[in-house]
Amino acid sequence: MTRVQPTSRLTAAPPSYLIFTFSVDLIEYIPMEKSYEDSKWLRNALRAALSTGYQSTPGSFAPTIQDGPQHRPGFRKLIEALEFSRWFILTYHAALVTILLFVAAVHWGDKIKKHRGRKLLARIHHDGVPSMERLRIKSQEEGEFHVSVDSGQSSESSSTLSGNATPPDVKSDPHEESSLLGRKKRLWRPSLASYVKSWLMYQPRPLPFIHKTLPDNGTSLLVLCFFGLNIFYTLFKTSFNVFGLFSFADRCGLLFAANFPLLYLFAAKNQPIKRLTGYSYESLNKFHRRLGEMMCLLGFMHAVAMVGVWNYLLRPSGVTFSHFLAIRMISLGFVTLFCYEMIYFTSLATIRQRYYELFLASHVFLQVAALVFLFLHHHGSRPYVLVSLVIYIVDRLVFRMAVKVTTMPADLTILPDGETVMVSANWSIPSPSSFISPRSSIIHGWKPTDHVFLTLPSLSHFHRFQAHPFTIASTAPSTEAPSTDPESTRTQPHAWLNLLIRSRSGFSADLLTYARTHPRTPIRLDGPYGSSHCIDMLLDCDTSIIIAGGSGIAVAFPLAWAVANDPLRSQRRAKITLIWIVHTRSHFSWLPEERLSELRDLGVEVVLEDPTDERGRPDVKRMVRDVAEREAVEGKSERCRTGVVVSGPGGMDRDVRNSCAGVVRNGMDVRVRVEKFGW
Repeated sequence: MTRVQPTSRLTAAPPSYLIFTFSVDLIEYIPMEKSYEDSKWLRNALRAALSTGYQSTPGSFAPTIQDGPQHRPGFRKLIEALEFSRWFILTYHAALVTILLFVAAVHWGDKIKKHRGRKLLARIHHDGVPSMERLRIKSQEEGEFHVSVDSGQSSESSSTLSGNATPPDVKSDPHEESSLLGRKKRLWRPSLASYVKSWLMYQPRPLPFIHKTLPDNGTSLLVLCFFGLNIFYTLFKTSFNVFGLFSFADRCGLLFAANFPLLYLFAAKNQPIKRLTGYSYESLNKFHRRLGEMMCLLGFMHAVAMVGVWNYLLRPSGVTFSHFLAIRMISLGFVTLFCYEMIYFTSLATIRQRYYELFLASHVFLQVAALVFLFLHHHGSRPYVLVSLVIYIVDRLVFRMAVKVTTMPADLTILPDGETVMVSANWSIPSPSSFISPRSSIIHGWKPTDHVFLTLPSLSHFHRFQAHPFTIASTAPSTEAPSTDPESTRTQPHAWLNLLIRSRSGFSADLLTYARTHPRTPIRLDGPYGSSHCIDMLLDCDTSIIIAGGSGIAVAFPLAWAVANDPLRSQRRAKITLIWIVHTRSHFSWLPEERLSELRDLGVEVVLEDPTDERGRPDVKRMVRDVAEREAVEGKSERCRTGVVVSGPGGMDRDVRNSCAGVVRNGMDVRVRVEKFGW
């Protein structure tokens, strides 16, 4: 039995050819017995589709069989449906680009607005209080920017081992205070907007039985909208009859391939999305995981639908399932599906947290194998595979292994609790290069809440190829270049980097054992990575509440330090409260007392709660609510904006977020962000 040979050169790949690229192999397994009328028609239909694909121009349909497809309206509709899917999927890319540009416009609009506000504050700081008064009146009229004016001096913040301490009372005119409180109560009146904002901020309980942690309602709504977009593009003008089953399978495969570059873009550590939206890869990682899960479902539905095509159209014609799997395109497709389903199972939170090395190794190996098999599975997927490969190479090889990686010596110190290792390094920050961004690598400095990927080549050959993420626990250095003026007293900035690593299992346990006999070793750092959302939010608020649970102090301390040292803080009359909750008293050694004293000297109220192993878990919800309401009542501005940042275990993060949602529901202006310090 011979295959159909093309009668003319293919000028452009029409949809009918792209659809039936597996038809040549399939024809070999369709019997020509006269008793199988459908098999005869199917064989002729596939030959007609292949022949048409070579002879026709895009969008045309010129059947060459007198007794076949042109007399079957179902087949003609199938061809039209598949041709429609080819151009319809292009609008999916347009929709994604439109959404991205909208988010970028909102982000940069807000960023420009805040930048102008800080420039006005800087001008006020130079001109004096009368200009502040004029700006306050102008801002109230325009409703654009808000600063407060107060001739009184700020009181020094207190520090205590209990969370019940309150700052000294400020004496004021009782009539004025009563009037001020009256205005506050009116401002706190609930509204429809406050109810909506509270609901979006609220984080539901984990799912029962499977203990799946859910994000806040706002994030869940975004994910559901993205899922809805994909469902629309999967089902729009798709029929579920026998002939439409192949069209549905084709649509699922198209959508799977169309999402492929986006999946790699969300996972890339260095990406343009951060430049456009301000969201770094760790913020986009949750969307990467949900998109990966959805793509696994799309691939599974594509495979099931193709099996349905075999069952309803090919099996009655005598094509066995083994013959169906023997087709090269089909077998490669199933191998690709297996790779991605294994990526999904090894990426589950339980495996990712307990067996990080297994997760990392399987993720790299399986995704490389899946790229190869998908490339060979269907030529229509190859452009998407190549784009994804370019994203991966630029991120992994160009940036993470060349531009952003640094090797330096470091000290390993075991802290008094006996289970935590501090990795310390210091160096002089070089002048920015004209070819490389000042923050291209860690040697040029970092920002509060940034993190790096740590590798210890000397630990073992196995750990030489592993990189583990850790938040930088030390304050961000000044990035001002040294002055070229010989009379200037400005010196070259210096960086002091500390990483807190608690011993659990795997890498951290091996590091603790290694640190007992090796106080100094070379390390490799990849980074920094992170976003400025937290610091930008706090610098725009009248009150900052920073809450750390355990090693979350690695996020909280640098953040509190940066807000306290803001040059414009005195003009904003900003108040800062740092709350640190630990499990055992020995964990307080993670941050030296002199560092906390420096925060107190800067006017930060430091609250050190009693360890949870002595008095149980504190009422975090009450603490956040009391501090937010107290600062709002004591504030001198007509509107008090409160920013809350929390970094700790998942349960504490949820309690803080929901406590903020509660006060927002009552009408207060509270914003909250969660900084995860774990992977």
